[in-house]
Amino acid sequence: MAQTTVSNDVGSTSDRLASMAHEAIDRATPRVNRAEQEVRGAAAKAADSAKLLQEHAVQAAEENLSKVRSFIGSNPLAAAAMAFAAGALLSALIRR
Repeated sequence: MAQTTVSNDVGSTSDRLASMAHEAIDRATPRVNRAEQEVRGAAAKAADSAKLLQEHAVQAAEENLSKVRSFIGSNPLAAAAMAFAAGALLSALIRR
């Protein structure tokens, strides 16, 4: 009989603990769902901002590349001199 009492005590304790755990989960679920939605919203805003920033960067790079090509086309000797100077400077820095 002593074993039956111990088994019932263990069973009732585990049932109470399981019930408490379920209640805690049920209470936390709405808050967790709200937090998830807020995180998803913030992530979507961040993704939109990053995409817009990328588009601006690509546009600026294309504009600058166009300006450089135009300068090279109208001043080929100066462009060659700048390229030579940049190469010499880079070579000097690498040797150190």
